[in-house]
Amino acid sequence: MSKSDSPTSKPVGTTDPNPQEQRARELLTQRPTFLGTDGNDYAHYWDSYEYAVAVVAPNGNAEKHALDETAYANLSQWCEHVRDKRGWETGPHVGGSLVDDLVEALR
Repeated sequence: MSKSDSPTSKPVGTTDPNPQEQRARELLTQRPTFLGTDGNDYAHYWDSYEYAVAVVAPNGNAEKHALDETAYANLSQWCEHVRDKRGWETGPHVGGSLVDDLVEALR
């Protein structure tokens, strides 16, 4: 068996999700949108169909938070909550445009 035929190798050009995204996909209906990583290295993924956020710890533990069942009325409020509690290491990447992201980065 050649190296390219081994069961653990991936064909060139595949875009398999990272382990945290895979875990988020298990919890959410749609393919999730990556929001960002908080200050504790937890990855946050958004599913607009379910109106829910999956939060995945570095060790793979994950929780789904349906915003209707939280104190946060919308995704913006969720992102502000995370900013207040843990901060954002990367992101949040929600709404707006590339121009808005660049302006925010320059602040």
